[in-house]
Amino acid sequence: MRYVSSMVAPDLASDLVTGWTADVPGISTVVPDGCVDVLWISTGAIRVCGPETSAWSFAFPAGTEAVGVRFRAGRAGSVLGFDAAEVLNKRVSLDDVLGSRVQRLLSDRIGDAEDQGSRLRVLQDQARNWIEVAAPEDSAAETVRRLLVRDSRTTVAEMAEATGLGVRQLNRRCMRAFGYGPATLRKILRLQRFLHMARHPGAPIDLATLAVAAGYTDQSHLSRDCRELAGRSPGELVSR
Repeated sequence: MRYVSSMVAPDLASDLVTGWTADVPGISTVVPDGCVDVLWISTGAIRVCGPETSAWSFAFPAGTEAVGVRFRAGRAGSVLGFDAAEVLNKRVSLDDVLGSRVQRLLSDRIGDAEDQGSRLRVLQDQARNWIEVAAPEDSAAETVRRLLVRDSRTTVAEMAEATGLGVRQLNRRCMRAFGYGPATLRKILRLQRFLHMARHPGAPIDLATLAVAAGYTDQSHLSRDCRELAGRSPGELVSR
């Protein structure tokens, strides 16, 4: 897959991680990242890709193009009006979320754009419209995400204390916002932290050193999580 990530406009940066375009011949695999994507496919379909607990693969015919926007972990549900647990490990049509008219009009606007860059701008403009009228992000979810981005070793008890909630209340709030509880989110974000560090030009090649720096107790801990979430060893995952 030829995948190109693009920075979003400054006014969208607190809600969206990135915009992207892709040509997707053959089979592609996606590793969980805690986020939700809305993507348009050149077949005319628009999909909402829910949060994942394990890697998943997809295939399109040669010549298929796609553009997408990626919501930060915990944000898509409050913007699009769904409980994230309801779309966990699912790819659903936009019309199931916002109705057939929204799906049809947006698909036509994107399809009429002249190139991938223009199509992505249409989709980002639509995301901006959704965000402008959306409910605020759940404050507990925002706190949890910030804590884990800062330190992937943060315990569930520490997250609960920081949000002023009991552990069971925090779990329910996280399920609605992220699709899973804080412990699972921590595992996913920790793996993404490892991948981000491993791809840095100055990163050490020693996996054990990278594992500890990313928040794992040791390399075996990293290997277990990689197998569980991505179905590959750390070395295989980094090389791809």
